[in-house]
Amino acid sequence: MPAGDAFSARQEQDIAKAIATAEQQTGLKFSVYVGSVEGDLHAQAVRLHRQLDDADRAVLVVVDPRRNQLRIVTGVDAKRRVDDRAAGLAAAAMASTFALGDLAGGLVNGLGSLMEHAQKAPVLHGEQP
Repeated sequence: MPAGDAFSARQEQDIAKAIATAEQQTGLKFSVYVGSVEGDLHAQAVRLHRQLDDADRAVLVVVDPRRNQLRIVTGVDAKRRVDDRAAGLAAAAMASTFALGDLAGGLVNGLGSLMEHAQKAPVLHGEQP
């Protein structure tokens, strides 16, 4: 979680705890990158995601505070549990908290939202017995 001077020690601890809890509760790998991203944010977020260990099971949150942009990238396996809708809801929750000037709180809330969606059992289509 590169953050530079963006967070206090306490905020870094809160984010690290949110990541650890999400990983423990879901079995997925969660990572956060906060910093300037050159060029297309989506393309760079995908590039960063590919560099993660066990990228298929990873969820990466990339935030460029300078540009007020964020992206959530999920690996193939993680996407089965954190679909585009869940990622969009988490992104909206983060963005609304970021708008209040709380970058760390937004990340913690967003990670919590991603965790909640990843914990839910997959929806089975068809008739239930």
